[in-house]
Amino acid sequence: MLAPPVKSGPRFNDMITSARVRVIDGEGENLGILYTAEAIEQAAAVGLDLVEVSPNADPPVCKFLDVGKFRYEAQKKANAARKSQKTQEIKEIKMRPNIDDHDYDVKMRAMNRFLEDGDKVKVTLRFRGRELSHQQLGMNLLRRVQDDVAELAKIEAYPRMEGRQMLMVLSPK
Repeated sequence: MLAPPVKSGPRFNDMITSARVRVIDGEGENLGILYTAEAIEQAAAVGLDLVEVSPNADPPVCKFLDVGKFRYEAQKKANAARKSQKTQEIKEIKMRPNIDDHDYDVKMRAMNRFLEDGDKVKVTLRFRGRELSHQQLGMNLLRRVQDDVAELAKIEAYPRMEGRQMLMVLSPK
């Protein structure tokens, strides 16, 4: 024999297991503590359901509501909360060790914009050919980046070499 399916959401009407409940009617008036069966009858007389809104209280608090409408409103609230969440992305800025001042300034403006928007920034410094033997130029450039964004960001991953690239990750303060 299979067990009945588990219902999600608040308990209502015959699902309420407590013998006595504190009842609030449709207008928000407190009707006091009633037996559950009596409260269900009163809710049915008004054309609503008895919905358990605070099951952990002693006695549980129930309200005269339309269950379908209550679930719909709860789902709408959950969707709105999910929509307003900001996910933190990792933006990448690519540079070369011998970058010119103007190009550097353009990259820094983009980096500042990303950090102000709350995103992490991964700075990638790519070495080509003989540049690989001058890694100190790359370290100096990344130190300069670090100093320029000191008030906006903190270093999450310090500069390190990965093959022909030097990487550093900054996160907003």
